[in-house]
Amino acid sequence: MWELVLRRSLLALSAILAGFLGYLLLVNADSVPTTQPAPPGVPERADAKISEFTFTQTKGEVIQWQVQAKQARLFEQDKRALLDVVDVTLYGQQGKELTVSGDEGSLDTATKNFVLINKTAPLVVKTQSGYTIYTNHLAWTDATKEIRTEDPVRIIGNGLEITGRGLLGHMDSEEFQVLEDVHVDLAPAS
Repeated sequence: MWELVLRRSLLALSAILAGFLGYLLLVNADSVPTTQPAPPGVPERADAKISEFTFTQTKGEVIQWQVQAKQARLFEQDKRALLDVVDVTLYGQQGKELTVSGDEGSLDTATKNFVLINKTAPLVVKTQSGYTIYTNHLAWTDATKEIRTEDPVRIIGNGLEITGRGLLGHMDSEEFQVLEDVHVDLAPAS
């Protein structure tokens, strides 16, 4: 008889412990840390914040390009900087060749690649040769000295208006190519 009481007591104690463990799992399930990046709009913990940030890429004593931002948040482990209110100047063989301003951007401090994005209005890229390029997104690849976008593009200048999708610009040869769905119109004389 005492064995039956002992078994039931142990069974009851096991059921209570299992219930308590289940309760702990439910309560603490939300507090498990994740390794995913923070969702958009949630600030990440930067290693440093810099106002009036300037990053200049040179080759010898010749400036190749310069990024200026109102504010930069640096993430040393990721080797990147998140930029707010950004101005970029790319220099070519003739000196200053291209300028562009954006609402935000990111700079990979290891590869020296950067991306610019505007939240509402298109980015405005001005070239020394008299062309203005409008697009929503622009990426620079430092190793190949190219700017690129897959977004819609509009180019105006020298009596032409060119529209299409995608842009590839080679700074070394100072050539720009609209990649798809290209339309060229003569702009009215002003």
